[in-house]
Amino acid sequence: MNKATFAAGCFWSVEEKFRVLEGVIDTDVGYMGGSIEHPTYELVCSGAGGHAEVVDLEYDPARISYQQLLERFFALHNPTSLNRQGWDIGSQYRSAIFYYNPEQHQLATEMKATVDASGRYDDPVVTEIAPATTFWRAEEYHQRYIQKKSQM
Repeated sequence: MNKATFAAGCFWSVEEKFRVLEGVIDTDVGYMGGSIEHPTYELVCSGAGGHAEVVDLEYDPARISYQQLLERFFALHNPTSLNRQGWDIGSQYRSAIFYYNPEQHQLATEMKATVDASGRYDDPVVTEIAPATTFWRAEEYHQRYIQKKSQM
């Protein structure tokens, strides 16, 4: 199994859009890219610490490639919107790819350039590409939030 971590706005909907993909084995939502250990949702929402809301996933590369995950990532949000996705505003909602190895870094950089050059957007792609740091798992009520709410 391999890992991938993406930030593309509110982690609830981002998690659901990755969770349902064939080859994605597990998902967790949480925080990455900040400077404070053990951040809480309230701290992240305040903008303190610099964390992004992320989806951390495990995937089977024999069933889904990292390239396919990148394609899904860029299709599910506006990568030209700095620190905002829809109604969600703040650096915690930034577009970011956190990579775990040089291959992921290269693929992410190439995909970002491809999307930027595609003409799909009028504005430049602002997606951050950064090495993965500590993943801080969000509070339990955030995990699979949309799935839980749809079963009620």
